[in-house]
Amino acid sequence: MSSAIATVRLSTAGGSKAMPVIGFGTASFPWGDRPDVTRSAILHAIELGYRHFDTASLYLSEEPLGEAIADALRSGLIGSRDDLFVTSKLWCTDTSSPDLVLPALRKSLQKLQLDYLDLYLIHWPIAMNPTKDYSDQPKWELFPIDLVSVWKAMEECHALGLTKSIGVSNFTCKKLEALLDFAKIPPAINQVEVNPVWQQKKLREFCVAKGIQICAYSPLGASGSYWGSNWVMECDVLLEIAKNKGKTVAQICLRWLLEQGDCMVVKSFNEKRMKENLEIFDWELTEEEKQKISQIPQRKGHPALEFVSEDGPYKTVQELWDGEI
Repeated sequence: MSSAIATVRLSTAGGSKAMPVIGFGTASFPWGDRPDVTRSAILHAIELGYRHFDTASLYLSEEPLGEAIADALRSGLIGSRDDLFVTSKLWCTDTSSPDLVLPALRKSLQKLQLDYLDLYLIHWPIAMNPTKDYSDQPKWELFPIDLVSVWKAMEECHALGLTKSIGVSNFTCKKLEALLDFAKIPPAINQVEVNPVWQQKKLREFCVAKGIQICAYSPLGASGSYWGSNWVMECDVLLEIAKNKGKTVAQICLRWLLEQGDCMVVKSFNEKRMKENLEIFDWELTEEEKQKISQIPQRKGHPALEFVSEDGPYKTVQELWDGEI
């Protein structure tokens, strides 16, 4: 089945491998919950044909992903590590100093049992005090990211061959514009919340114009996560289209993203849904259906209130998202 999954090529210099448009998400809540279940789900995903896997140091899923990859190699499920596209992310405690970026990447690679990543992202455009234990802290200690020096460190990771492409996550048009002003290597990806209930039209237009690939997280609304909701899966417009086409609401959402040219990270450990989420490549939405989706009232599911603080760089949600909300 993997040969049927569409791919895109990223802009980052040296990023020669095409990225499968559907990524398999590995985040579980609470973070790192049931690593054995995560490992088993990843192995089954490889069996089904998934070849793009998304993780992050925050998720505590790098180790089970690495173990699953090692298992797949040993069993012959995949021929080599190069058969897979692996993304991880730099957490905010490691954006507090450019000197922490390379060690953070090396630590992720060690956990993943890999020599390189295909894509490494700055997880959020903010920094946190790396000396604090945040596991029992009600409020995070936040301060501005020195994007110039941190991005230079990301470029160094790329130059060393430790990641084939570099990018960002949760960046607005304004923040991307600032980054593009000084970046020697522009971000290949901006991974952001996108789904039919939060379509990000302005951001998509900006990214397309700048050659930055959009990768959608929470494409189904992230029900089950601490910020998720049923707004997407219970949307009347999507339910009607799904019923008329004999598809699931999830398939309608993922096909809609595909037809817009977006990549996506979809997370389900349910074997039936894992298979269904790949079955989006041999049919299309009609123009009428796409028009109906375009008119769905918009509301953001993940405002990221944890990054808003009177003592931090973003005092309001509007400041965090530069009014793009």
